[in-house]
Amino acid sequence: MTKVKVAAVQMCSGVSIERNVERMRALVAEAAAQGATYVQTPEMTGALQRDRAALMASLKPEAQDLVYRAASELAAQHSIFMHVGSTAIALGNEKVANRGFLFGPDGSLITSYDKIHMFDVDLDNGESWRESRTYNPGAAARVAALPFGKLGFAVCYDVRFPQLFRAEALAGAEILTVPAAFTKQTGEAHWEILLRARAIENGAFLVAAAQGGVHEDGRETYGNSMIVNPWGQILARAGGSGEAVLVAEIDTADVAAARGKIPNLKNAREFAVETVGA
Repeated sequence: MTKVKVAAVQMCSGVSIERNVERMRALVAEAAAQGATYVQTPEMTGALQRDRAALMASLKPEAQDLVYRAASELAAQHSIFMHVGSTAIALGNEKVANRGFLFGPDGSLITSYDKIHMFDVDLDNGESWRESRTYNPGAAARVAALPFGKLGFAVCYDVRFPQLFRAEALAGAEILTVPAAFTKQTGEAHWEILLRARAIENGAFLVAAAQGGVHEDGRETYGNSMIVNPWGQILARAGGSGEAVLVAEIDTADVAAARGKIPNLKNAREFAVETVGA
């Protein structure tokens, strides 16, 4: 089986995990009704909360997390591969993981992925973020072998580190994923070109479910969730704000075709870098 209907669910998560879970349930049901058997939600599906104290007070360990439990139930209910792009998970001792989950059609956990690259940046107009103050970075890439192809994991800021996607492609990933909560400012500048570049340079499909809109905690995210093919063509795209469900049929046989035309994964060579003076 190489053909599959995939879905990217765009959300505008607020500060209430309970309300966000209910929206997730409704949107995933809509995606499944359209025939999707792989469904992805955005980064921080459970809540977008800038108040650190409030965030910490709301968090649970993985097995008790409401998003985790609901996603497992949704996978079994709809017989789908359910990919929670990420949610905040308590690790103990005031430590938090920005963790994604993939559940199988029987509701069991296939794998999880902790966001590796922390969004520690200072943007124009005073916008500043320090994810490393709250989140523990992950240390391992993940590739899951599924019936329709191999799936590689990433979260949001990871998209700016092409070596992660190249490593997953070299490990056989045919579908790359970038669930995100991209800021409006950086999204307008770079979101589309980064997604298309990661798909093109690896000859892979890419599914990116995003947060979109003005959130209860005051931040504004870019939206524009996308599904991109190995040639860099956009198969489906959401608007910049509000909820959406994108569904597209993909055929992972197209990955081999794209990599056959442009075999850059095979043609890569080791090289030295030499710095010389004038």
